[in-house]
Amino acid sequence: MTDREHLPTPGGLAPGLRGTATLVVGPEHTAQAFGSGNAPVFSTPRMVALMEAAAVDALEGHLAPGDITLGTRVEIVHLAATPIGEPVRAEAELVGVTGRRLAFRVTAWDAHEKIGGGLHERAVVNAARFLERVAARRP
Repeated sequence: MTDREHLPTPGGLAPGLRGTATLVVGPEHTAQAFGSGNAPVFSTPRMVALMEAAAVDALEGHLAPGDITLGTRVEIVHLAATPIGEPVRAEAELVGVTGRRLAFRVTAWDAHEKIGGGLHERAVVNAARFLERVAARRP
């Protein structure tokens, strides 16, 4: 079976699955630390990573053995700055399944307000086959 024929576990992935991920903003999570800006506030790249972690959490226990997901698309807005020391929570809801393509609605919140949101897509792949293809790309 090729990856193009490989589909998610029948019935295991359906819209409505939800996941979360949390962290407390530390100096290592800031725009300064990521090189994505000069402000000592929660960085957009780290917010995106937290949203991806929430999507992965939503899939926990719902993939076939040997399968993983890979992020393929992110369309988000970062709405508000969060200072160091504040908790942040990302939420993901699976809103679409097309073959092995998964679409999530993602949001992020700090203790005061919604700080970001948008769309995140992931693809289901067989981990062993994926890693074989990656290894074949090495010189």
